[in-house]
Amino acid sequence: MRQTNEIADCVRRSLERYFKDLDGAKPRAIYDMVLKNVERPMLELVLDRAEGNQSIAAEMLGINRNTLRKKIQSLKIKM
Repeated sequence: MRQTNEIADCVRRSLERYFKDLDGAKPRAIYDMVLKNVERPMLELVLDRAEGNQSIAAEMLGINRNTLRKKIQSLKIKM
């Protein structure tokens, strides 16, 4: 029995809609597309919840603070 997960279900529905909207066209770079569309809002929300504290945000995310800083810079997230 599959355990329900709202985030996974949302991604699944979005991908199903994406494939339907392709109307026969060949999909490309799906992995990067999904990560790009999930990572930024996730980081922005977690940083907001951590009140901009990158150490707390990194701990919440389960990643190294330096990794978080690089992601903030590469995605040009305003603090």
